[in-house]
Amino acid sequence: MKYYSYENFKNDTNLLIQNVKNYEPQAIVGIARGGLTLAHAMAEGLNIRDVQTLRTELYDKQSKRKEITLFGECIFSNINRVLVVDDIADSGETLDAVMKHLNAQHLDVDFKSAALFYKKTSILKPDFWINEANDWIDFFWERDFKQ
Repeated sequence: MKYYSYENFKNDTNLLIQNVKNYEPQAIVGIARGGLTLAHAMAEGLNIRDVQTLRTELYDKQSKRKEITLFGECIFSNINRVLVVDDIADSGETLDAVMKHLNAQHLDVDFKSAALFYKKTSILKPDFWINEANDWIDFFWERDFKQ
């Protein structure tokens, strides 16, 4: 298990912001819950006010469901480019499902994905990513606020 600190997050998020800048996203969709911290930070760094979210469920406690469930709806008015962010593309099932859902719902919007971590075994490789994950990542927001 690898602890991922706020300092690592800050540095990697700044790199990710630089990497996506040329794409010029007009909106960000954060995948709840892991992608929300990243979505907020990237929105600040890219000066994007249109931040939306989708929530997914793939696990019931420790057991994996047969299929992923998506909650929420995104609305894009006069938006052409949207960045979809999550903390990690591990199996890639969540990111893949969200990208397929958004592409099916919004045919004239270009969607690109970004993650802090990417595992080579993921079924979907994010368009933008910073670190290759070789171990379980223990993000600071998962550990540092436990009571």
